[in-house]
Amino acid sequence: MTRDELIARTRQLIDEGERLGAEPSLGAMRLWLQLSDDLLSTAWGSMDRYHLAWLMVGKPKAIVRGRPMTRDEEADYVREVATQKTAALRMSLDAIERQGMPFVGESGGLGHGSSGEPAPREPEPGAPAPVDRAPDRAGLPPDPGLSDRLAEARRRSETHRDHGERRAPRPDKMQR
Repeated sequence: MTRDELIARTRQLIDEGERLGAEPSLGAMRLWLQLSDDLLSTAWGSMDRYHLAWLMVGKPKAIVRGRPMTRDEEADYVREVATQKTAALRMSLDAIERQGMPFVGESGGLGHGSSGEPAPREPEPGAPAPVDRAPDRAGLPPDPGLSDRLAEARRRSETHRDHGERRAPRPDKMQR
């Protein structure tokens, strides 16, 4: 998948999410969720249950148990899910389009082409040349003391390794 294809498909899914908010349909939402999950998985990799639970996409705030949802409840649910997932798609689009982040599915590898670099952009006239940094460290100043602080934190944690162990025998009557 190319960057342009991913941008176009993400925009289509955002438009569909907005349409679902205006005209809720449970069946259309299910298909839209599957298509958006497939696209995000292709671009960024699959998400484990922890990430999906953290996003809370598709989890209604007021869960209806033991009975079918009314038309109003169903419409509210579809709007809520569409709003949440559309926000996730917008973040993905921003990462691809504005930030130029590399993604898994681009031309069969990470980033632009197979080199792992973001797609080249046309600089604005008179703008300084962009600084080439790894995507996960973009804009962060180097920290020369980080390795020293990390070593010290590891050393201190070793002194507390026995905190989970029992210190004195427990009387028989307290054991269950």
